[in-house]
Amino acid sequence: QVQLVESGGGLVQAGGSLRLSCAASGRTFSSNAMGWFRQAPGKEREFVAAITWSGGHTSFADSVKGRFTISRDNAKNTVYVQMNSLKPEDTAVYYCAGRRLGWYSVRPDEYEYWGQGTQVTVSS
Repeated sequence: QVQLVESGGGLVQAGGSLRLSCAASGRTFSSNAMGWFRQAPGKEREFVAAITWSGGHTSFADSVKGRFTISRDNAKNTVYVQMNSLKPEDTAVYYCAGRRLGWYSVRPDEYEYWGQGTQVTVSS
């Protein structure tokens, strides 16, 4: 079992930056692919970014490509998403997700572990 706890959300002006962290408990973190998803009010949960177990491969939604980066530190059991040039449309609850497999997916239903979410609000 893996438990995930996100942190780092908050209120930021458009053009600003935030870094979200996701701390994982469990012995298997280094073998799990990890992802970030977000959900805005009235919308479905959508893929943001993901990273393989080793950190060697990453994937990003088109809407955040070039602005967001994802990384992980397996020694600290933590995955990060650095969000730059934030826009009001990035406002959402951001969720960290873990997958039993080492390769990522862009589908939320293919992740077994979820954090409680952290709110990101970007003001215009």
